[in-house]
Amino acid sequence: MRLFLASALCVCVLSSNLPAQLQLNGAGATFPYVLYSKWFDVYKTKTGIQFNYQSIGSGGGIKQITDGTVDFGASDGPMSDEQLALARQKRGTEILHIPTTLGAVVVAYNLALPKPLQLTPDVVADIFLGVIKRWDDRRIAALNPGITLPSKPIVVVHRSDGSGTTAIFTDYLCKISNYWKQRYGQGTSVSWPKGTLGAKGNEGVAGQIKQISGSIGYIELAYAEQNKLPYAAIKNYAGDFVLPSLPEVTRAAESMLGSIPEDLRASITNSPRGYPITGFTWLLIPRKQSNRAKGRALVDFLRWALTEGQAYCADLHYAPLPKSVAERALKR
Repeated sequence: MRLFLASALCVCVLSSNLPAQLQLNGAGATFPYVLYSKWFDVYKTKTGIQFNYQSIGSGGGIKQITDGTVDFGASDGPMSDEQLALARQKRGTEILHIPTTLGAVVVAYNLALPKPLQLTPDVVADIFLGVIKRWDDRRIAALNPGITLPSKPIVVVHRSDGSGTTAIFTDYLCKISNYWKQRYGQGTSVSWPKGTLGAKGNEGVAGQIKQISGSIGYIELAYAEQNKLPYAAIKNYAGDFVLPSLPEVTRAAESMLGSIPEDLRASITNSPRGYPITGFTWLLIPRKQSNRAKGRALVDFLRWALTEGQAYCADLHYAPLPKSVAERALKR
């Protein structure tokens, strides 16, 4: 069965006509897990379709959709050309990238300060490179006049599992630091500088930051809000210090609309406007479905998620897709 959402309008039956016990199995990104959990619960109530989603990280989602062990994968970092070729070889079909929402990767920290830290791109890079080692470093202090910074070491926390959140964050680091790009690169999993601390999942990184005074790490905005962790205002390409509010996430995406390719595998970090560490997250769907009932159910769910489902994004600290992106996804 072809999974083009536009053609699905004439070949899909409504989910209410599908078997009540039909279950769709998925795995991947932790970044959108808060939103996906809400979607799956609401959609089950509406249609009876059940979802079994394993929040194991984007790398795991890419592997499982490539191996054919799930009905859909989820990733915050798009599959590479090499990964897509391997999936086609194994599955005999193309894997489509369907964007579902936008989110911010925030630089969260454990310090008791009167207002959010302000950080420039070069300072962010040097903190994660281990060049800046202490919170009272003169470069951090110069960006934050009026704040007394503690004289304590910086503990960098990163993802230890394959992660689309890491893909977004390292994509940003590669754009702002040539040294990072050459030495560590971009991907769902990279070798981190010595002396850093790894944790599994957005929830694991958030937990470590919450426990360790003086720590800093990168997590999706929803996890920072859930754990009441402060996060930095980052200086963007336009020269403004920007906090990751939903309007600023949307502004970042809208400023990059002209560069989004046909297959929707887009990087929107270091955008001309808005919050600079912003990314899409995608569901990974085989174009041809071997199970017709599951294929119909997936198409119907995706149509709902890209339309009615967008109304649930903002309350959970995700930004709805720009209308033009949602419309393009519906035509895939």
